[in-house]
Amino acid sequence: MPFSGRLRVALRLGLAAQLAILLAFAAPAKAADKTLVDKGEVLLRENCSRCHAIGKTGESPHPPAPPFRTLSRKYPVEDLAESLAEGIVSGHPDMPIFVFSPTDVEAIIQYLQSIQEQ
Repeated sequence: MPFSGRLRVALRLGLAAQLAILLAFAAPAKAADKTLVDKGEVLLRENCSRCHAIGKTGESPHPPAPPFRTLSRKYPVEDLAESLAEGIVSGHPDMPIFVFSPTDVEAIIQYLQSIQEQ
């Protein structure tokens, strides 16, 4: 049964309103993700860049330290969350122990995921 003209207009307006609401919420979420990624980059630059390459390009200043963009070759990046929160410990004597807050861990993981080589 076809919709009447008024009902069709009402349905279109309703769909348009729902779409507008979805878009309004999507933009801040994308901005929040960008903010987390930026925060993660700053944290890694401040704490890790003297040994590791932290960007999408470049060599690590300390050759044995892997570039962070290659971490996903060995394991899922999100698996680092627990180690970052409890304290990263490596077998390398030069690497200090780092402990990050849950918010910082989330930011670091978001950043690391954004730079992984495909």
